[in-house]
Amino acid sequence: MKPEEKARWIAERLQDRYGEIALSRSDPLTTLIGTILSQNTNDTNQGRAYASLVARFGSLDKVKEAPVEEIAKAIRIGGLHRQKAVRIKQVLERIAQERGSLDLSFLAECSLDEAMKWLLASPGVGKKTAGVVLLFSFGKPYFPVDTHIRRVTRRLGLVGPKEDPHERMNALLPRDPMFMLRLHLHLIRLGREICHPRRPECSICPLHDGCGRAAEGT
Repeated sequence: MKPEEKARWIAERLQDRYGEIALSRSDPLTTLIGTILSQNTNDTNQGRAYASLVARFGSLDKVKEAPVEEIAKAIRIGGLHRQKAVRIKQVLERIAQERGSLDLSFLAECSLDEAMKWLLASPGVGKKTAGVVLLFSFGKPYFPVDTHIRRVTRRLGLVGPKEDPHERMNALLPRDPMFMLRLHLHLIRLGREICHPRRPECSICPLHDGCGRAAEGT
């Protein structure tokens, strides 16, 4: 099976297992800050950190004006709070300085490459964070790769050990934002529930018969 065919096969199997996903477009600024907060933590702590940030300051405009130390205190539960506080303040300041307000809607009119380049120029924003904003907030066809997806796609043989998973997956997948969005969320769920970093539960995996790791019994 060619890699492109295998990617579609994986998407179909996971769709059969997990079903359809109903999502609406997310606010790009909220998504950007939320994804920065999600780095090196789980969804629960990320959500708590964002809720604490909003509860403490009331709005992201006020977060922009707050001292880094106060931002860090508000997001402590999310881990790496000092580093994330610096990044969040720098990102918000950059948006306000360049755009005149905390508004990322202009990215909708940019090409995928232009939007990606702009986001990657922000402190602490990598391909995953930028990709999440572009896919979930603007419906642009870019597939973001997180820790779970990196692990699963390498075990499945879609991404080689020395390949950039973002470049590889975006080269393999059809340029269909909804296809990418579904596959992104389904692979993350598979990684959390079945394809664990240690002791993956291969016997109950819907991709068992197409996975080299499962075939080898490792």
